[in-house]
Amino acid sequence: IDGQKDASLFGEMLFAHFGVTGPIILTLSRRAAFALAEKKFTELEINLKPALSEEQLDNRIRRDFEAERKKAAVNVLARLLPKKLIPPCLDNAYIDPAKKAGNIDREERRRLVETLRRLPLTVKKTRPIAEAIVTAGGVSVKEINPKTMESKLVKNLYFAGEVTDIDANTGGFNLQAAFSTGHAAGFWAALS
Repeated sequence: IDGQKDASLFGEMLFAHFGVTGPIILTLSRRAAFALAEKKFTELEINLKPALSEEQLDNRIRRDFEAERKKAAVNVLARLLPKKLIPPCLDNAYIDPAKKAGNIDREERRRLVETLRRLPLTVKKTRPIAEAIVTAGGVSVKEINPKTMESKLVKNLYFAGEVTDIDANTGGFNLQAAFSTGHAAGFWAALS
C-alpha cells in the first residue's frame, strides 16, 4: 500500500475470470478494501513458485530452455506454468512468446525469474457486497456488553454475529464468533 509492504501470506490462491480469490486473498481483502477506500495505491505481488529459491527457479528455466532450444518460449513454459498464465508472465518480463527458448539470454531469463517470483497485480476493486463471505463494520463492540451481547445503550436489545463490528481471518473464526455471540445473545435474551 503506497509503496509499503503491508502483509505477506503463504497459502492457496486461485485465478478467476474476475481476478484472484482463495483463502489468502480473502484474508488480505479487508486491508485492500480499506486502502482502496482511502485512495491508496494497492498492488499485490504473487510468488508463483514459492517452493523454489531464485537460483533453483533460474536453473529450472535454464534447463528447460536448453532441453527444448528450438521451441518457442511460450511452449516450453507449459511445463512450469498453467497455459493461460504464460502470456502475461512473458509480457511482464518483456519476452516475445514466439522467441525460441535457445535464444533467451541471461537478462531475459532474469526478468522472467523476477516476474515468476513477484508477479505484480494492481487491485482495482473488491467484489460486490452480495458476494461477501465476511463483512467488516457493524455495531461497535464498545456499545455491547461482551458477556450478554446486550446493547449498553438500549435495554433488552441483543446483537450477534456480523451485526457486530467483529471480523477475523478465514478458517472458521467468523463462524465461531457468530455461534458464540449468537448463543450468548439468545441465552441472555431468554432470561430477560
